[in-house]
Amino acid sequence: MGEALISGLVMSNAASPENIICSDINQETLDEIHEKYGIRTTTSNIEVVQLSDIIIYAVKPQILGKVFKETSDTLDRSKLIISIAAGVPLAAIAAGLQKELRLIRVMPNICAFVKESATAIAAGDYVEEGDVELAKAIFDSVGISVFIRENTLMDAFTGLSGSGPAYIFMIVDAMADAGVKMGLSRKNALLLSTQTVLGAAKLLMESKEHPGQLKDRVTSPGGTAIAGIHTLEAGGLRTTIINAVESATNRSMELGRAMIEEFEKKNGK
Repeated sequence: MGEALISGLVMSNAASPENIICSDINQETLDEIHEKYGIRTTTSNIEVVQLSDIIIYAVKPQILGKVFKETSDTLDRSKLIISIAAGVPLAAIAAGLQKELRLIRVMPNICAFVKESATAIAAGDYVEEGDVELAKAIFDSVGISVFIRENTLMDAFTGLSGSGPAYIFMIVDAMADAGVKMGLSRKNALLLSTQTVLGAAKLLMESKEHPGQLKDRVTSPGGTAIAGIHTLEAGGLRTTIINAVESATNRSMELGRAMIEEFEKKNGK
């Protein structure tokens, strides 16, 4: 995800390569990133924090606490701090750092790798004017972003858009299987399924029409599409997808509570 952001910022001219610095424990990875994008690199997290006005913690949630502990002495209100660690609430970060900092939690999804992410942005208590706009500009370089209230909507976003690509991958895979069953080659069936989903999504975005309206335009009386839709409805497609989003949302809430408890426990609360 870190590389996806670097690529988005550089390729969209949202930031100059010389103004971006990243750290990693793997020197080979850093060399590849420098060669590809022309940015500055280092193996020191502390150096990145010291040299930066905006710091993005693009690390796995299980090591976020360790990285914050390592860099906490160099963090202050002069810096905008953005976390994209999945499932780690702002309250957990604040409990771990025990400082009044300009914190923003951001959750992109895997589609950031092709500059088509759906990203949610939530702000902490001490953000300043313009901080959210800065975060939005960064993540708009890899898709689209929305500002939401973390406590009430971040888990819903996780269930819908954070986990959503997995649902679509399953649908595409199932459509490809159906194509193979009906006689298409596996290669062509997968290509056609993928393009069909891509085209439908693009039409929705660009036409601004409600999906129900577009569905009605495809379903002619007594035709093939309405026959297929009848089967989908009989199989409970809508209910299954709604239940999937609800289950993922509830799981996100559980993980968030557990993360807060863990951070507070480590800090003696």
